[in-house]
Amino acid sequence: MKEISTPSRTKEILQKYDFFFKKSFGQNFLIDTNILENIVGYADFTDETCAIEIGPGIGALTEQLAKRAKKVLAFEIDNRLIPILQDTLSPYSNITIVNEDVLKADVQKEIDTHLPNEKDIMVVANLPYYVTTPIIMKLLTEGLPIRGIVCMLQKEVADRISAKPGTKDYGSLSIAIQFYTHASTVMTVPRTVFMPQPNVDSAVIKLVKRETPAAQVENEEFFFEVVRASFAQRRKTINNNLLHNLPSLKKNKELLEKCFQQSNIEGTRRGETLSIEEFGTLSNVLYAHLFS
Repeated sequence: MKEISTPSRTKEILQKYDFFFKKSFGQNFLIDTNILENIVGYADFTDETCAIEIGPGIGALTEQLAKRAKKVLAFEIDNRLIPILQDTLSPYSNITIVNEDVLKADVQKEIDTHLPNEKDIMVVANLPYYVTTPIIMKLLTEGLPIRGIVCMLQKEVADRISAKPGTKDYGSLSIAIQFYTHASTVMTVPRTVFMPQPNVDSAVIKLVKRETPAAQVENEEFFFEVVRASFAQRRKTINNNLLHNLPSLKKNKELLEKCFQQSNIEGTRRGETLSIEEFGTLSNVLYAHLFS
């Protein structure tokens, strides 16, 4: 039988089930087997690697994962796709489909149930573009036993996630994800390999979890608050941004200046010039003055 991801087989499956795409679910199915194989390749599978997929659609990527992974656990929000997946993936015995919104799901519970005692788990997915960031942050902040994430997403978002300090794309999203992972854009993908074609270009990012966060911080929640405030208005200095956008500071100029001096950071710099480590240092000094 033809691969699910070929254009002809995809059309055949959609016609068989009279399936129509829902914009609300951000459904764009990949119809290029080579690209799917490359995506799976970036996950560095061994015989012991298990995969978690989000949004399997009609099973194009799932099929490639099933060929390489020990087990596959896939979360699909659209209940119309469940009978289709049961049909298209019937040749494979190592796949479990959970009909749930991954943002609402207890992912740890599903791992405990379907991937118990597995030591090597990678998330591999073609993510719905409208919920990319919430999904990635959920996976990274819930302490899940995953090695990393390889996912397809909007190229513009991929550029921001993997951006380095001093570049126009570097911002709070870059820091939020690089705080937990080593991030890189590994592949760009033309819009022509999707059905239907999206209006934006796509890219694949690889996130490998760090053993410890990129900076040692006293309070993670406050650290991210400082980061967000520092990028509130990109053209403004961190001095101006923090003074007007960090509520706990209460516009205390003298205290902020003291914190800059103790951090050895110039308040006249802009947020995009600070490394994660520098933000960590600054947030720790601010936290010590404001909450100790």
